[in-house]
Amino acid sequence: MDGDNQTTVTEFLLLGLSGQSEQEDVLFGLFLGMYLVTIIGNFLIVLAISGDSHLHTPMYFFLANLSCVDICFSSVTTPKMLVNHTVGSKSISYVECMTQIYFFITFINMDGFLLSVMAYDRYVAICCPLHYTMIMKPRLCILLVAASWVITNLHALLHTLLMVQLTFCFNNTMHHFFCDPYAILKLSCSDTFINDLMVFTVGGLIFLMPFTCIILSYAYILSNVLKLPSAHGIRRALSTCGSHLTVVSLFYGAILGVYMRPSSSYSVQDTVATVIFTVVTPLVNPFIYSLRNQDMKRALRKLISDSRIRKF
Repeated sequence: MDGDNQTTVTEFLLLGLSGQSEQEDVLFGLFLGMYLVTIIGNFLIVLAISGDSHLHTPMYFFLANLSCVDICFSSVTTPKMLVNHTVGSKSISYVECMTQIYFFITFINMDGFLLSVMAYDRYVAICCPLHYTMIMKPRLCILLVAASWVITNLHALLHTLLMVQLTFCFNNTMHHFFCDPYAILKLSCSDTFINDLMVFTVGGLIFLMPFTCIILSYAYILSNVLKLPSAHGIRRALSTCGSHLTVVSLFYGAILGVYMRPSSSYSVQDTVATVIFTVVTPLVNPFIYSLRNQDMKRALRKLISDSRIRKF
């Protein structure tokens, strides 16, 4: 396309989920409430784990990291939508949009990698209990989290650099509440073949690595649990995995529905699925992991009681 016929887009317009002002007012209140609960809930999880020496174990180390990532993940998308609604604007600058895409890709992949590391931790705890402390040493735990950060940031950088090479012409409006990579690709008047190819190759690999680890971990866990002689032993073993499996199902179910197909097939209905892993999953994680976990309940009660004592 010639320079005379193309328009440089300096901003995008986010129409939100409905595009109707009355419904957007309701969604604003709903998203604001969910965002505040997400931040408070995950922050309490981090405080409870860091303040209780009994929870200084690999499983809770990974959970604290997951809560930190969920706080950041929610903060990438929701605050901009809330601010735009408050000031009566629907715009997001080109630079803000590309920045949002970078951190969106980083944190969504970090969620997946941390969920896979937690699945591996459960595998070692259930299938190799006598060697658990020897395998899951602090050094290995830190290395797994650090490697996850490096991989996800490099992956996000690749897609963002490819995105800024695209040309955006007259159409800069999307029916979404944040700069979703697929929604942005649909707006481009350039050829997005390389972008789609990278999504299905590199993106598919980054998706399959943690997902395969989760599947294999639970396959080994299930095969070992079924060998237990008593039903009580089976229930006890599986109870430690129930919370994790619930989060994995929510997270990966929504991602599979949205991103494992060409960007050209992306539709307005897919925004509903993105709400699940961008807003709902970070919201429910603290409840899923705390309500069914006696250690977390005890740590949270201790945290609240200590705060009351300091207050008085």
